[in-house]
Amino acid sequence: MTTVTSPLSGAAVGLSAVPDPVFSGSMVGPGTAVDPVREPTVAVSPVDGIIVSLHPHAFVVVDTDGRGVLTHLGIDTVQLNGEGFELLAAKGDSVERGQSIVSWNPVAVVDAGKSPISPVIALEASPDALAAVVEEGPVETSTTLFKWK
Repeated sequence: MTTVTSPLSGAAVGLSAVPDPVFSGSMVGPGTAVDPVREPTVAVSPVDGIIVSLHPHAFVVVDTDGRGVLTHLGIDTVQLNGEGFELLAAKGDSVERGQSIVSWNPVAVVDAGKSPISPVIALEASPDALAAVVEEGPVETSTTLFKWK
């Protein structure tokens, strides 16, 4: 079983409330989301593993069981072309849970007219593969968001 922790501090938000049909419809996979604190912050790795995909607005870490966890920083933030995001790691890096990956400012995302809500997705998982999914309440970067059976 893989424990996936929050990459951000803020408030948990169920996927159905994410303002993007791809995420709210679980088309990418099941999971949850975090509405981050409104201050400059750092997104951290939600699992131990290897960064297999890294963009200013999103990253995927694959754990030792081959399970990929996507963290998408905000909605439609790809349209910001990396502005306001700083990569703190590189594709191919081995990372530990809690290790810094991307520095960003959710306030700048809001100011640009985008949602800062950040989905955390279990890629290629079936909906019944997740347990103890947190969909509301405050979370810190160490808070468990879900368990992947």
